[in-house]
Amino acid sequence: MKSFNNVGAIFKREIAGYFGSPVAYVFIVIFLVLLGFFTFYISRFFEVGQADLRNFFEWHPWIFLFLIPAVAMRLWSEERRMGTIELILTFPITLAEAILGKFLAAWAFIGIALFLTFPMVITVTYLGSPDIGPVFCAYLGSFLSAGAFLSVGIMTSSFTRSQVISFILSVIICLFFILAGYPPVTDVMAGWAPNWMLDLISNLGFLSHSISIERGVLDFRDLLYYFSVIFFMLFVNGIVIQNRKAS
Repeated sequence: MKSFNNVGAIFKREIAGYFGSPVAYVFIVIFLVLLGFFTFYISRFFEVGQADLRNFFEWHPWIFLFLIPAVAMRLWSEERRMGTIELILTFPITLAEAILGKFLAAWAFIGIALFLTFPMVITVTYLGSPDIGPVFCAYLGSFLSAGAFLSVGIMTSSFTRSQVISFILSVIICLFFILAGYPPVTDVMAGWAPNWMLDLISNLGFLSHSISIERGVLDFRDLLYYFSVIFFMLFVNGIVIQNRKAS
């Protein structure tokens, strides 16, 4: 119960930090505008003539690639730059509680941004009769992908005081995870790589797992993959912060 309260205290502190500044609102507006632009103008949503959201969800990873590192880059970098990281670590909370509180707050914030895209569901429902099951699964897959992106960002944020460096490192690592399962990349590799290597690389990527969930199939292996990535990145985050504390 005490651990839950400690995580909740950090969670509230971080959420208040987001919505106490224009950063949260700027992020949400940019996120919604970009999704709308790519869905309606690039993918030509209305011209396709299909009442589904595949063209909508396929842009999520690419927008997450830049926007989520921008959200995550401040989580530890700003604490280190301001010197408040030492203050946080003197509180009667564990390092794991501090990391989990920060991560859950940022993940919830991104979840709010995703929730605000719900008018797309209303639009598709008005235009046709989509299967709500796959739509729900696609939102879940997008939320899990966001958590994986975010875990990478919070990890790189612990590496440096510079938010810019944290942002660049996070984008590079997340881009690797996207390209690992990106069909054009795997198609090129299919010409020379053995099947076991293709399967391994594809399974490391975010896209192969998110696409599977978007089809309406909730496979335990996909859920295990995302939570494993999140756990590993947060674990590395803890090791880095602990080493900084010891030094």
